[in-house]
Amino acid sequence: MSQRTRQLQYFFFSQDFSDGLRITLAVLLPGVLFGWLGHLDIGIDLALGALCLSITDAPGPIIHKRNGMLAGLLLLPVVTLLTGLVQPYIWLLGLEVVALSFLFTMFLVYGARAGSVGTAALLLVILMMDRAMALPQLLEFAGLVTAGALWYCMLSLLTIQIRPYRASQQALGECIRAVAGFLRLKAEFYRTGTNLEDDYRRLMSQQVTVNEKQDAVRELLFRTRQMLKESTGTGRRLVLTFVDLMDLYEHITVTYYDYSAIHARFEATGVLDAVAKLVELMATELESIGFAIQANHSHTPRLQLTASLEQLKARIDALDDPRQPGHTLVLKKILVNLRNLNQRLQGILAYFDANAAPASRELEFGRFISHQSFALDELRGHFTLSSDVFRHSMRMMLACLVAFVVAKVVLPSHHSYWILMTVTYMLKPAFSLTKERNIHRVLGTLAGGIIGGLVLFLVHDRLALVALLFVFMLTSFSFTRSNYIVAVTFMTPFVLILFSFLGLGYLQVVEERILDTVLGCLIAFAASYLLFPRWESDQLHDYMTAVLRANLRYLNTLTDTLAGASMAEVEYKLARKEVYVSSANLAAAFQRMMSEPRGKQHRPSEVHEFVVLNHILSSNVASISSALLAGATRLPHPGTLLKPVRQAQQALHRSLRRLNVTEPDTLAVAETSAATVTESTRRPDPLAAPDPQLTEQLDFIQKVSGDINKVTEEVLR
Repeated sequence: MSQRTRQLQYFFFSQDFSDGLRITLAVLLPGVLFGWLGHLDIGIDLALGALCLSITDAPGPIIHKRNGMLAGLLLLPVVTLLTGLVQPYIWLLGLEVVALSFLFTMFLVYGARAGSVGTAALLLVILMMDRAMALPQLLEFAGLVTAGALWYCMLSLLTIQIRPYRASQQALGECIRAVAGFLRLKAEFYRTGTNLEDDYRRLMSQQVTVNEKQDAVRELLFRTRQMLKESTGTGRRLVLTFVDLMDLYEHITVTYYDYSAIHARFEATGVLDAVAKLVELMATELESIGFAIQANHSHTPRLQLTASLEQLKARIDALDDPRQPGHTLVLKKILVNLRNLNQRLQGILAYFDANAAPASRELEFGRFISHQSFALDELRGHFTLSSDVFRHSMRMMLACLVAFVVAKVVLPSHHSYWILMTVTYMLKPAFSLTKERNIHRVLGTLAGGIIGGLVLFLVHDRLALVALLFVFMLTSFSFTRSNYIVAVTFMTPFVLILFSFLGLGYLQVVEERILDTVLGCLIAFAASYLLFPRWESDQLHDYMTAVLRANLRYLNTLTDTLAGASMAEVEYKLARKEVYVSSANLAAAFQRMMSEPRGKQHRPSEVHEFVVLNHILSSNVASISSALLAGATRLPHPGTLLKPVRQAQQALHRSLRRLNVTEPDTLAVAETSAATVTESTRRPDPLAAPDPQLTEQLDFIQKVSGDINKVTEEVLR
């Protein structure tokens, strides 16, 4: 099967396509039905309500989706009536737009879903700017918009009721495929002629994607009690498969080696390319598993990975040299890790065995998800310029004020509200995101305008135009979250077709849309650059601090174990999750910084080195910890291996204190705790001797921690 065919399959079974199809049907059906009955205006008003409410229907647990849509159902009629009453008075309308743009943006304090509720309400306000209505008409319009929103809410909840596990299957499948992509990038580290620095950059970028997918699955699975409580069935298998996936992902991340030294010693033999090929085969198998779960299909392994492992073993054995004992030891370690990875792949395949009872494992899943507070104090605490949400809200308010003046006073036209709509959709909290969105919006609008103009010039049959309208809407709504330039490219033709049904000339509409889009993008870009900007370099210290704290906590779990305490699985996995999340946040911030003006970037080379070193550190800590947790490593007398770990802790703590002088001195407490554990909880094992490999790894952890301390100093210069 070609890669393009497989990508099409991924798309048609994805959550984005499912959501796009639902939104398209909810928006299009009222218009088609009432248009056929001769009441197109009623159908459009119903469709408008459905469209606005669909913005609140982001992926997530059913209770969150329901609450978000109910909030939208309550808010939409309120802003409809308010906007309709003030619309005849331009100064009141401007005051409403300015005030609500600030207030609804502040909803982001309560999370992205609350922010989407504000966006939906603000969109309705903007779409009503040029619509003058008497009170009876206004009440009728408010009723139709609310009915359309209610129709969408019922359709969405009914879809979930009919297929309660589809969203979780799709999210888990996409997460597995993201991990497969991460594994495929790990294969590049063994490829002949590879550029290790580029490999690390791509690996960190993919880590951001993996973290986003993991968070989405956690929200869906760990907040849904039905899935957690099921002893058998699909829900329980989804939860336990995700737990197995996280363990597999950890195993992928712990496979760190000195790749430069490996290439220097073995690249000429060709064995490293064989390793890369085998890792790619495993990534392909994992990708197939992910697609099968995402599509709700059965899966039969097609790749003979065991045979490939034996072939690799034979190649490694052939390189053994009696004159150089241990010459191929590192290759044999790689082989052992690949065998373990294959075993974990086989464990995930248990998902497809409906007759197998899921293992009884309880991990206090509620501790692995964050909890959002909706207290009023949460909002009041953000009314300060130190809050990113407040700065973004002020920026949005002023940008909307400028856009309103341009649309109503400077360049008034039939669809001048497009300028304001463009500003609200293009202006993002981060400059890099605003810049990217603006470019995509302008290019997509130009391309879409050409496509839409050609369609309306060549096609005159109304049924054919309705069919094309369905295709354009479906494509646009399906790519809104994943590929914005595609979404905009197909959004413009369906807007042009819609206006053609209302009797407007498409050439005039194309000209207005392109002009208004360019103006809106310019206002949004200028606001992002000039109004209360918060550059990523200004926030890097916070992200770096979070990564160091997470790695220090991770290292503390290892210290306690080496001191003689038994490793608590839940605490270890919580520390592991904190490392993954903080590392992904730092990598994402670094990527955003690299998209900002060069003069606003701060020591990008050193920051990249900091990111890579922390990845190497967490990989090595995970390597030792996972072996200890699995019982694969025997410890000598408690405390005999603590010296390098303590020195590593001190180096990380010094880095923390450099980044944040107010950082509490928790290291002394941790050392006291470890000493207490050593004295009271474990007896010496006279048969166990220090493992040379373990000693070497601990010394390497100490060295990497020292390097992190040095590069932290470089970043702070």
